[in-house]
Amino acid sequence: MKIRNLVLVLVILFSITAAAQEKPVQWDLSSCIKYALTNNIQIQKARISLESSEVSTKQAKAQLLPNLSASVSQNASYNPAVSLGTYSGSYGISSSMILFDGGKTLKTIEEQKLQEEAEKYNIISNEKSIQMSILQTYTKILYANEAVKVYEATVKTSEYQFNRGQEMLQAGSISKADLAQLESQLSSDKYQLVVAQNTLSTARLELKQLLELNSGEEISISIPELTNMNILKPLASLQSIYETALNVMPEIKTGKLNIQVSTLETSKAKAGYLPKINLNGSAGTSHNTNSTYSFNTQLSDGFSAGIGVSVSIPILTNRENKSTLEKARLNEKTVKLTMKNTEKNLLKEIESVYQDALSAQSQYMAGSEKVKALETSYSLIEQQYNLGMKNTLELLTEKNNLLSARQSMMQAKYLSIMDMQILNLYQDFPVEIK
Repeated sequence: MKIRNLVLVLVILFSITAAAQEKPVQWDLSSCIKYALTNNIQIQKARISLESSEVSTKQAKAQLLPNLSASVSQNASYNPAVSLGTYSGSYGISSSMILFDGGKTLKTIEEQKLQEEAEKYNIISNEKSIQMSILQTYTKILYANEAVKVYEATVKTSEYQFNRGQEMLQAGSISKADLAQLESQLSSDKYQLVVAQNTLSTARLELKQLLELNSGEEISISIPELTNMNILKPLASLQSIYETALNVMPEIKTGKLNIQVSTLETSKAKAGYLPKINLNGSAGTSHNTNSTYSFNTQLSDGFSAGIGVSVSIPILTNRENKSTLEKARLNEKTVKLTMKNTEKNLLKEIESVYQDALSAQSQYMAGSEKVKALETSYSLIEQQYNLGMKNTLELLTEKNNLLSARQSMMQAKYLSIMDMQILNLYQDFPVEIK
């Protein structure tokens, strides 16, 4: 019965582990990000750095406790003049404890706690970085996937026009030059289709690399149905986005921690002028074979113990303390300036993405109208071409104009979606496309 229960437990544990490692059947943006946050190597290294920092914090706290060490010494000597050999030994323990060091140890502990907190924000920074990379690559896949569909439809249209051109040539409706133009257009469209397919394959490979997947592993990308509500979603004000980012972005929080650390370093430098007081204690005994007393008696009679306080007062330190304090104060100013620069850079990044998002939305709306107009125009010209009222050059020119407008509209579409999600990332909102 016990064996059966054990087997059942092992099966359950195996099932849980297998479920935890299971990859999604369809990779949408959310599942890509979730998987990467668990498996990305840089994030794993950042978590190890946090564990190392936690160990350093424990070590800093331990400096408040007394230390303890033991010593054993064994010596043998021989005097040829009297043909006498001697064997002796000494045994002791010693301990010391800091009573006062100007608060250096306490400030070191506090500083190490801040460093530990900074490592946590470093993990968040790495997580946001991988989210940004996955978002950009996933959006590239969506764009390339739609571009492939557009070029596939374009190639089919070009094939139809070329085949119809051959019939029209036999009927004497067009010249060989016109047919050559149709054939050239078909070849160009096929080439653009291959380029779009290669772009899609490259983007899929980039995503697999970001997910730390094996090169031979196939992934099925989920392609969401996007509407104008996804593309033209109203943006919050630039100021509100920036103010939110100042409260949530890890580089800002790390900068604030660095200011606190620099302040502590200045306080530690000031403590260098203060005396240091240590509590010391020791105990020991010894024995010698030349003694007439027994081994146990020698150890008992030779035992001694002592306790004392030592005070170290800095008087002249060859400007060491003063230089340390001056450098700490200068570093404090540098760290504060670095913080201001970080805030300005963050504002520049958000302003740039915000403007790109507004521009992409405007271009998408204008592009949509242009595509509709060109679709109508192309349809009319195609009808006129079939009736012999338009030549081949006019047909192909209008067709390429329509294709170019569709490309511009697609670019604006996915730039708008990507930039809006980047702004979500700056505000610590969920990053998702659905």
